[in-house]
Amino acid sequence: MKPVKIKEGIFWVGAMDWDRRLFDSLIPLPDGTSYNAYLIYGSEKTVLIDTVDPSKVDILLSHVKDVQKIDFIISQHAEQDHSGAIPQILDKYREAKVITTPKGKGLLIDHLHIDGERIITVADGETLSIGGKTLEFMHTPWVHWPETMITYIHEDKVLFTCDLFGSHLATSGLYSEEDWKVSEAAKRYYAEVMMPFRVTIRRHIERLEKYQIGTIAASHGPVYNDPQCIIQLHREWVSDKVSNTVILPYVTMHGSTQLMVEYITESLSDKGIHVERFNLPVTDMGKLAIALVDAATIVFGSPTVLVGAHPLVMSASFLVNSLRPKLKFASIICSHGWGGKTVEQITGMLSNLKLEMLEPVIIKGKPKDDDFKSLEKLASEIADRHKKNSIV
Repeated sequence: MKPVKIKEGIFWVGAMDWDRRLFDSLIPLPDGTSYNAYLIYGSEKTVLIDTVDPSKVDILLSHVKDVQKIDFIISQHAEQDHSGAIPQILDKYREAKVITTPKGKGLLIDHLHIDGERIITVADGETLSIGGKTLEFMHTPWVHWPETMITYIHEDKVLFTCDLFGSHLATSGLYSEEDWKVSEAAKRYYAEVMMPFRVTIRRHIERLEKYQIGTIAASHGPVYNDPQCIIQLHREWVSDKVSNTVILPYVTMHGSTQLMVEYITESLSDKGIHVERFNLPVTDMGKLAIALVDAATIVFGSPTVLVGAHPLVMSASFLVNSLRPKLKFASIICSHGWGGKTVEQITGMLSNLKLEMLEPVIIKGKPKDDDFKSLEKLASEIADRHKKNSIV
């Protein structure tokens, strides 16, 4: 893409990354991603908000090749996909200064070896006039690093939100018209990156209510000229409301756990509960993360491996614990040959979560009639908990 005009004197100069399929050697990127940088022209100063991943620095440099002077580079986030090209921009524009938060300064020095003399720190709420445009800086710690901030241009009502309201999505246009795809990508991004900071993000969203926001320009994904849509979605995701849904991540080796999963799925469905199943050996873990955003209950299904839970189930429980979703209830269904500590291992992995553990169902070998009765009892207990807590 070439530079794209957003408002008078405001241009997108970032880079699309169509082929990237993994972020941080961890997060799946089924739709690629974008690294959004924004060039702001005032009558007195020129500002660059964020840069791009180091792998795309040549694209950024091509987009600013005719820009005679950049006075300030605003680093809203020190992570390399945003700030990784700052050293090259500083080399090109020898008079430019980097603007960031006090914590951001230390991270930029540590991660990118930027000369501290070229970094200016700003306080929460501090403003910068560049001639006809007034930039206000708002500290947003833990969205999703300790140094993050966002930037608002008063005259244009444009909010540059860095990772907040972002999505890993490469598109041929800056404003995607595929609303369903944008919504799914945004929820995936929130689930994988932002969900552990749900309460903090809720407070920051509340702070934004006093601003007139006409455009949201995040650092990944599309620009929103109808910002209330993406804001409202995030309000729902960060709320305490959960859906009448049970998530079932599981592994089966010889079919016993599979039979248990099949039975409890049907039983829960008969009781009006939506079930989302994830066969972990073939699951896109991003899909599991998306399901965790709203679900009320999770039930782990595992065979026994070397007297413990299957490694993929342990990995999933670690992920759930790290993402800190707003789950209310959890349980475990497990099959074994002669014993084991599957329940203790999985339960021990969920220490970050404030949830009620329901009685697990542990069977020996292939499930028998009494085992199915125990699964029916667990399904009824889940349905009862949902009903008592008005989860519909």
